[in-house]
Amino acid sequence: MTTLPIPAIDLRDGRVVRLRQGDYAQQTTYAFDAVELAARYADEGASWLHVVDLDGARSGKFENLPVIAAIAEAGRLQVQAGGGVRDEEGVRRLRDAGVSRVVVGSVAIRDPDSVAGWIARYGAEHITLALDARWRRDGWRLPSAGWTEDEARTLDELAPWYAEAGARHLLCTDIDRDGMLAGPNVALYDHLRTIVPALAIQASGGVRLIADIVELAAHGIPGVILGRALLQGDFTLPDAFAAVSAQPEVRAC
Repeated sequence: MTTLPIPAIDLRDGRVVRLRQGDYAQQTTYAFDAVELAARYADEGASWLHVVDLDGARSGKFENLPVIAAIAEAGRLQVQAGGGVRDEEGVRRLRDAGVSRVVVGSVAIRDPDSVAGWIARYGAEHITLALDARWRRDGWRLPSAGWTEDEARTLDELAPWYAEAGARHLLCTDIDRDGMLAGPNVALYDHLRTIVPALAIQASGGVRLIADIVELAAHGIPGVILGRALLQGDFTLPDAFAAVSAQPEVRAC
């Protein structure tokens, strides 16, 4: 199994931005056109792009859907996108816009039965669960609603439930490291590989150095989301691909 670097674009008001720990008041705006940036990532070897509609995540109205559709319509990248999916109509809208994998977050925590139905109808390859977690004294909690409300279910309860329900892709962010360039929480991803070995884990949050990507690859993590570090030029996407290509493949557990 080879680790896949996946560049990320977060959108707010049509602009490329990054937040610190999901806080809309702590936003950095970058002088990139999103469609042009996606094309650059494709030129640099990307096959997948992770896109988040930050406005949609709060309003549920897919406010950046035209930009997401333009990236998908270019046909150079497979797009994994989310932000604002509240119901099956949201899944259909993103799929109709050309999104290959729809990311479901808060609804995956609050209404797992419905999401399991979507996995069955659309196929496990077309749904990515976003179970973003924050460590509390009683374990890994799953905040929703823009990471503002802790839900009753824990990561250790819900991830295995979804694995049994036929899910395939799980994106997990350690919220306290998101946008902080503090390094990824490798222990969290090792834990997930233990409790849900059938799921393809995407690590998100904290990557700041090529060495972080190499460490995740050494631990057999299938995908790593690259956001702020790429945008501010800490390393390049070709550097990331070269680093993982030089690592021996790790067998799935």
